Amino acid sequence: MTKKILIIDDDIKLIELLSEYLGGNQFDVFYIFDGMNAVAEIRKHMPDLIILDYMMPGKDGLEVLRDIRMHHDLPVIMLTAKGDDTDRIVGLELGADDYLSKPFNPRELLARIKAVLRRHGTPLSNGLQNKDLVIRSGDLILNQAAHTIEVNNNIIDLSTTEFKILEVLMKNPNRVLSRDQIMNMAQGKDFMAFDRSIDIHISKLRSKIETDPTTPKRIKTIWGTGYMFVEFS
Repeated sequence: MTKKILIIDDDIKLIELLSEYLGGNQFDVFYIFDGMNAVAEIRKHMPDLIILDYMMPGKDGLEVLRDIRMHHDLPVIMLTAKGDDTDRIVGLELGADDYLSKPFNPRELLARIKAVLRRHGTPLSNGLQNKDLVIRSGDLILNQAAHTIEVNNNIIDLSTTEFKILEVLMKNPNRVLSRDQIMNMAQGKDFMAFDRSIDIHISKLRSKIETDPTTPKRIKTIWGTGYMFVEFS
């Protein structure tokens, strides 16, 4: 099935370039020039992935990302002309799945799109049943098939990357994993990020699944090494 991509950017020339390039690579491309009606457009087209510009009139990319995350758990790749790591960190904290600085090679964007879509998809295969794809730890339930997280019977919204990191940790309970191990197991060789990204994602995870994120019981920091998921019965 052809994947649908929604581009939210006020750069008309860039949209024309990406529409032609991605369209030539078997994607259906839709676009809007600002983020004012982003949620309505997402509901209209139900894209598989969103490409979101950081700097736009009316609402900037971070405001739009907040709106998106209030309603949808769709993968989002942010584009930015700003090179400040702070902007990237804030974007990741709000739930962006990847970041790309302008100017960029369209081939690199295509590679990142494919990588994010691979990470986001959780196909049922090899005869596995839904029950085989559920990981439980106390009142925390991760369903790989439905791509959902429950804590104390409440559905928790996670970004794609947060879900994958938690999945890796829960599959390796009571085992210390380095930051590189976690990211390689969650994202594979396609993952391109900067040093602090794993810490940002772990912090966001704790805020969503820990009773008290300041004294985490599930995801422990092992100083000088990495992180460990503590299994609960």
